Amino acid sequence: MMLSEAFAGNAEIMDSGQIIIPQSVRAALGVTSGDHVSFLVEENHTVRLVNSAVYAMQTLQDEMAGEAERTGLSSDDDVMALVKEMRGAEQA
Repeated sequence: MMLSEAFAGNAEIMDSGQIIIPQSVRAALGVTSGDHVSFLVEENHTVRLVNSAVYAMQTLQDEMAGEAERTGLSSDDDVMALVKEMRGAEQA
């Protein structure tokens, strides 16, 4: 979920180090009980709290950017042909 405006939520750190993430922040991140979040500490001591699953997917997409072109896959048809070829090799 992209936010059109930034907002702040406050939380207290308990003796155990736990914090309760405000409901408005959980909703903005799209996380619920049992989900994972990541804390990204930046050089200026700013901390970003992100949905771990979304962050992992964005990181993978960034790392894979341009790989299709580098391997000669320039269209959906090229990708489908490669998938069919690989599936055929698995069945052999």
